[in-house]
Amino acid sequence: MAKLSSHLRNEKRKQLVAKYAERRHALKTIIKSQRSTHEEKRVAQSALNRLPRNSSPVRVRNRCALSGRVRGFLRRFNMSRIDFRLLALRGDIPGVRKASW
Repeated sequence: MAKLSSHLRNEKRKQLVAKYAERRHALKTIIKSQRSTHEEKRVAQSALNRLPRNSSPVRVRNRCALSGRVRGFLRRFNMSRIDFRLLALRGDIPGVRKASW
């Protein structure tokens, strides 16, 4: 089980990403635009740098919904490989069964 502080820190990052998503997108379109002048791009870049560091979506970590484990994460099921295997063998995940051929 992951520490509660790690889990809460990641949740706070998710909230910041949602809060600043629109603003970040607008600034990035200005920076990437061919029509923007060099001065506009520089101003947009400095505004982007002033945003909180944790508002970047790259800093959010995928964590297992059950155990909080970060490694061996299966995106399709939103859980770690260990918890996925336990639930699948018990038959708690619909449509998933152990392969045999």
